Amino acid sequence: MYSTAVCPYCIRAEQLLKAKGVENIEKIRIDLDPSQRATMMQKTGRRTVPQIYIGETHVGGFDDLHALDRDGKLEPLLQSA
Repeated sequence: MYSTAVCPYCIRAEQLLKAKGVENIEKIRIDLDPSQRATMMQKTGRRTVPQIYIGETHVGGFDDLHALDRDGKLEPLLQSA
């Protein structure tokens, strides 16, 4: 998950993933390593954080993650990762 220290949506995404039983969340802090922002933008085409991957699948941001959960698609994706 690409994130920054003070991003409220990053915190909410992490809380949602932990509530779903995800224990290991790899965070790439683009505020600490600006070169990672360029990498994130190249990979995702987006400028905002969080940018969430589950396994190799790019989910998107928190709203996208929340929509997957609301639609019952998050847990199957987590189980397949």
